[in-house]
Amino acid sequence: MSADKHLQSWQERFEMAEAMQPLLGKLYRNQGVEVVVYGKPLLNASTIEIIKSHRLVRRHVGEKLRLRESFPFVEALSKLAVKQCKVDIGKLAVNYWREYPDASQIEAYMSRELADAITNEDDEAARDVVLYGFGRIGRLLARLLIERTGVSNKLRLRAIVLRGGRKGDLEKRASLLRRDSVHGPFNGSVEVDEENNAIIANGTYIQVIYANSPDEVDYTKFGISNALVVDNTGIWKDEAGLGLHLKSPGASKVLLTAPAKGAIKNVVYGVNEQDILDEDTIVSAASCTTNAITPVLKAVNDKYGIENGHVETIHSYTNDQNLIDNYHSADRRGRSAPLNMVITETGAAKAVSKALPVLEGKLTGNAIRVPTPNVSMAIISLNLNGETNKEELNEYIKDMALQSDLQNQIDYTDSTEIVSSDLVGSRYAGVVDSQATIAEGKRAILYVWYDNEFGYSCQVVGVMQKMLGLNYQSLPHG
Repeated sequence: MSADKHLQSWQERFEMAEAMQPLLGKLYRNQGVEVVVYGKPLLNASTIEIIKSHRLVRRHVGEKLRLRESFPFVEALSKLAVKQCKVDIGKLAVNYWREYPDASQIEAYMSRELADAITNEDDEAARDVVLYGFGRIGRLLARLLIERTGVSNKLRLRAIVLRGGRKGDLEKRASLLRRDSVHGPFNGSVEVDEENNAIIANGTYIQVIYANSPDEVDYTKFGISNALVVDNTGIWKDEAGLGLHLKSPGASKVLLTAPAKGAIKNVVYGVNEQDILDEDTIVSAASCTTNAITPVLKAVNDKYGIENGHVETIHSYTNDQNLIDNYHSADRRGRSAPLNMVITETGAAKAVSKALPVLEGKLTGNAIRVPTPNVSMAIISLNLNGETNKEELNEYIKDMALQSDLQNQIDYTDSTEIVSSDLVGSRYAGVVDSQATIAEGKRAILYVWYDNEFGYSCQVVGVMQKMLGLNYQSLPHG
């Protein structure tokens, strides 16, 4: 191919990606349909990101997907009364072109494949959400909720609750939402309404409420009712503490973004969200590490059976540690986080059994905090009941990442160059690094990357939807 043909080919792809963008935006805003290509989200994606998502298809199926092959599927999707779902046009297009010689059957094919989500009714009312606390996870949850802004959005961020309220606090909170040293700038505009004590982000009006205790707030004064309160503080972890939220008028349910104590259900979305019942008023979304490892452990156990194992977490430092050496009530955590690797405890391995009871008593765990601000890795060493090898295990995990009910939790990479910073912004609970897999006989070691902030926040949103009875399926099935 001549140099001019390369440029012409690029121009065609670029223009096709540009033509996709308004259709993708309208599908999400008006119908609540999130479009992906083999799991890679196209919501708010740039033209370059759309092109790259199509190039990555080759890694999964051994052949590339051209934008001119997928564009008709986006067009057909925009004509269907599909609502509140995630649609993988990459899988739809690849499967279609393998079966049909031309585009004449695309609309009929799409109607069949997406029949479960085609409806003219919209009987699910939008639900109010309150973020109690506005730290690392709180601000990322805000970003995820705000990017879903549209008439079809069923999760409405109505307020954030903070301690303090000193002069200048509101602008500083807004500034932290606008700019993030790890995750980059906010995709849109953030304004401050000083008079009404609110932040307006991409048209979403967020009331800022100051309180020192969960039971001090009357949400109904702000027009908020039947709300899900997402507690990001980590201060209250049992029923007595989290139950204080339910004493506030306008609050109906509570979700904790940390492991809970006592009888509170710890839920890993994709694994045991079916355990959430309508009558459950307090639920935990477990920890970032538990969310990263449990889907992978479930996949492995389903096929091979796990006799026992150990999970070692190489975890980025967190706000709980000190920047420089200073007193800390926990062992070693008082030493400077940016300068040291710090051995500490993790309850993630034991917590797995709360979401996956079949592994009760089978796992041990430990953690090493390392001098990186985000993205962690879990090294899962397992003794299996059945035999396998590296190639077979990797192929199985790859298939689970692409075709199973865990496809939104497990990602898979075969890159020999990937490093932790490449995983910043990953929306998956965990990403299996196939190049590092070790397996022989009944022994296996898996290396799982995870964005312990953003990936975990995506899992939390899934639990929020389930708690509020909002159905959001992934299509096509399988």
